[in-house]
Amino acid sequence: MGTKVTIAPVTRIEGHARITVHLNEEGGVDHTRFHVDQYRGFEKFCEGRPFFEMIGITPRICGICPVSHHLAAAKACDAVAGVTPPRPAALLRELMHMGQVIQSHALHFFHLASPDLLLGFDADPRIRNVIGLAGKDAELARKAVGLRKYGQEIIATLGEKKVHPHFAVPGGVNKALTAKEREEILGGLEEMTAIAREGLEIVENWAEANRELVDGFADLSTGYMGLVKGGNLELYDGTVRFCDAEGSVVSEFPPSAYLDYIAEHVEDWSYLKFPYYRDFGWPEGTYRVGPLGRLNAADDIGTPMASEKLKVFKAIGAGAPVSQTLYYHYARVIEILYGLERVRQLLDDPDILSREIRTVWRGLTGEGVGCLEAPRGTLFHHYWTDGKGTLLRANLIVATGHNNDAMNRSVDAVAKAFIKDGEPTEGMLNRVEAAIRAHDPCLSCSTHAMGRMPLHIEIRDAAGKPVRTLERSPR
Repeated sequence: MGTKVTIAPVTRIEGHARITVHLNEEGGVDHTRFHVDQYRGFEKFCEGRPFFEMIGITPRICGICPVSHHLAAAKACDAVAGVTPPRPAALLRELMHMGQVIQSHALHFFHLASPDLLLGFDADPRIRNVIGLAGKDAELARKAVGLRKYGQEIIATLGEKKVHPHFAVPGGVNKALTAKEREEILGGLEEMTAIAREGLEIVENWAEANRELVDGFADLSTGYMGLVKGGNLELYDGTVRFCDAEGSVVSEFPPSAYLDYIAEHVEDWSYLKFPYYRDFGWPEGTYRVGPLGRLNAADDIGTPMASEKLKVFKAIGAGAPVSQTLYYHYARVIEILYGLERVRQLLDDPDILSREIRTVWRGLTGEGVGCLEAPRGTLFHHYWTDGKGTLLRANLIVATGHNNDAMNRSVDAVAKAFIKDGEPTEGMLNRVEAAIRAHDPCLSCSTHAMGRMPLHIEIRDAAGKPVRTLERSPR
C-alpha cells in the first residue's frame, strides 16, 4: 500500500497551504497535489454595498499587495461610473503601482526566495530564512530592506499609508503630487537601481552555477499571459496577450472581454480554482502569469536597462518561451529594474505635478471590469450594479488562481525528480516547496466566492476514473 507524505504548512509564501506527496509501493512518487484549504467569500459579502466602496474594501483581501486590489477596483469603478480619469491621475496611479511592484518583488526575492539560492536547498531549516541570510551577508540584507522600504514610501507619499492607502477614487485620485515629494522619490532612485542590479547579478550567477538544477527543475509546457501595450511589457494598462507553449500569440483582447477567453475548472481537494484558456479546453489550456508569463508574452520592455536584460532572458529560450520554473526569480528581478526605470519616466513627465487629477462622474453604466498586472500576475475585478450603483455581483480572478494548475504540475514534476527512495529528506521536500515559492503565490488573495462564473467540474469514481462532467455557462 502506498504512503502519503504531507508538507504543512508550505513555508515562505503568502497565506497557508499544504502539499501531499503520494508514494507508490516502490517508494517513488505516484502523484503530488498543492492544496489551498482557506475560503474567504469576499465577493459574496460585498454584495449590497455601494460600488465605490469596493476601492476601500478589496485592499483588505491582502496586506502584501493591497495597492493592486485598490487600483484594479478603481479601474472597475471608473467603468461602472462611465468616466475616464484625466492623464495626470493615470500617471499617479501607475506611480503608486510601481511602488507596489518594487516592494512586493523585493520582499519575495530577497526575503522568501534568496535563502534557498544563497544558503542552499539543503541548508539547516533553522537558518534557511531571512535571519540566516542576514547572518551570511548583513549588508545585502540591509539593502533588501531598503529596496522594499523605497517602494513602500512611494505608496505612502501618494496614499498616506504604506498598507491600505487612501488614494484612487472613481474618475481619478484624491491627491496631487508636490514638487518636494517628487524630488524625495527621485533622491533614492539611483541607490535603489544599484541594488536591483546587484540582485540581478546574484540570480544570474546562481543560475549559471546551478545550470543543471535550473534546467531540470519543473520545466513545464504551458501557455503564457500578460498585459502588453504596443507589444511591450505593461503592468498598469493595455491589452491582454495570450501565447501558446511555443510562444506564438494566440489572441490579444481588451480586459473587458476576459470571460470570452478564460474559463475555470474546480477540483474537490482545493478551494483554489483552476482558470484555463477557454479555446484550448481543460487541462490543455493551462497557462502561467506573473513575471515569467509577462516576459514570455511581451516582445520588449519600454525602459533601456530592463530591455537589455530582457534580451538576455529571451536568449535562454533560444526563440521559444523560457519554461523552467526557477527562472521566475530572474524575471522578477528584471521587473524590479523595470519598475525603478518606470518611476523615473513617470516623474519626468510634465503632467505628473498637474492638479487636474479627477473627472467628476454623473451617471452609471451598471457594469465594469478593472485589470492590471499585480506583482504575481494578471488581476481582474468585475462588478455588476443596479440602477442606483448597489453591487449585485462581483467576480475577482487573481494571479495565484491563474497559476494554480502550473503550481500543481510543478510540485509533481519536482517530487518525481527528487524523491525516489521512499524516504524523503527535508532537503528534498524543501525543493518541492520551492516549486510553489517560485510562482510567489498569494493565498490570501486567491479564494473567493464564485458567483456565476463559468465552471467545469469533473466527478471521479473511487479509482480516480472520470465518470461525469458538469459545465456552466459564464452568462
